Amino acid sequence: MEEQILKQLAQPLLAWYDIHRRILPWREEVSPYRTWVSEIMLQQTRVAAVLPYFQRFMEAFPTVEALAQADTERLMKLWEGLGYYSRARNLQKAARILTEQYGGRFPETYRELTALPGIGDYTAGAILSIAFGQAVPAVDGNVLRLAARITGSRLDVLDAKNRKIFRSWMAAAMSQERPGAYNQALMDLGATVCLPSGAPLCGDCPAGDFCIARQEGCQARLPVRSPKREKRTEHLTVFLLRRGTAAALRQRPDTGLLAGLWEYPHVPGALTEAEAARQLQMWGVSPTKWTKKLSARHIFTHVRWEMTGYVVEVDGLGPGDWLWAEAQQRERLAIPSAFEKFTAELKEGE
Repeated sequence: MEEQILKQLAQPLLAWYDIHRRILPWREEVSPYRTWVSEIMLQQTRVAAVLPYFQRFMEAFPTVEALAQADTERLMKLWEGLGYYSRARNLQKAARILTEQYGGRFPETYRELTALPGIGDYTAGAILSIAFGQAVPAVDGNVLRLAARITGSRLDVLDAKNRKIFRSWMAAAMSQERPGAYNQALMDLGATVCLPSGAPLCGDCPAGDFCIARQEGCQARLPVRSPKREKRTEHLTVFLLRRGTAAALRQRPDTGLLAGLWEYPHVPGALTEAEAARQLQMWGVSPTKWTKKLSARHIFTHVRWEMTGYVVEVDGLGPGDWLWAEAQQRERLAIPSAFEKFTAELKEGE
């Protein structure tokens, strides 16, 4: 039944899209590379936030080969602020495979694409449909929400088995003549009409005449999602340490959260000033002036950081893995937005 309901969608959806489609740079000039980079950037990120990043990225790395050969530090700096930095690392890993094994060209099969780092069902579907005109669905949270509401499905969209069911429905229902436009129309409809929070704009929806959720008045209850686990909270004490005009940084490990990025020295826990002074002593630096105490919070997918910060002028070099970076050098290093408040404090004090 669900497939039959969704099969009614293609014609009115594409007619709606031809009038209401968003003008986006990766749509105005289409290539597998541009589609890929845009879709990776758009994961967990709003279109408005991605636009300037996409432009800068294309100017810096206009081809797969340029991305494969890019200086990793420069790549991470260009990604700074977009978050989920593993996306950028996987882009470069995949670019190197594409360059070495495919001569810089994109494979045109689902199996080969999903074998590349960072490319899953959705991104493969987007590349194959938009750049190669293949009728492959691209099913993300937006599409799951649309499909659940239009069909009235009570399946839990967070269950992997159910997502495969939704994907099979969308594969059966999608336009064979304009698959790329169909997938992009779903993206736009989910972003502008069938909204995730607040009331969907059902009067503007091309599926309004046959949408089960609208008929039953249950839009706000769909899609069904199992309760998310509560984020764990971690308390950190972050040190903004200055020696003259230089500030202390250290590089995070190559794996794990924020891998390979630069950070201000920090330790677990919310330290008092006396405890912070003992920590500085353990690092082999001596405070000459305690300038400021501040606090900040950053929320990741599974963890919340509650941060206490101390701005301190010090003597001594500290551990051997610290980098005492001047402002100009810090501007070239990728410091994650989790520390944005601390970076702003440093800039203010310059």
